[in-house]
Amino acid sequence: MKKIAEREKQLKARLEELMAHLKKIDSELDEPADKDVEERAVEREGDEVLEVMGQVELQEVRVIEAALKRIEDGEYGICVDCGDTISEERLDVLPATPKCQKCAS
Repeated sequence: MKKIAEREKQLKARLEELMAHLKKIDSELDEPADKDVEERAVEREGDEVLEVMGQVELQEVRVIEAALKRIEDGEYGICVDCGDTISEERLDVLPATPKCQKCAS
């Protein structure tokens, strides 16, 4: 099994990426609207896409923070539903996953 410290480092790096991107999204959404009506409509569509991306990324932040908490509590790699060990292969693909393959299905 990969060392938990390696997984923690990987999760923290992803969390940093997400936080930086969320900050960029916030900055773009805070820009003043264009005076041209047509351009404003295009900007609004772009803002809607950014808002959805931000919501998806916020959800990923929450999942990563929960995984980091499980590491801190000594419960990382254990399914939160059934208590079985989460497979190494699953953690390789989804290091923040709280559930084993069976419970996630």
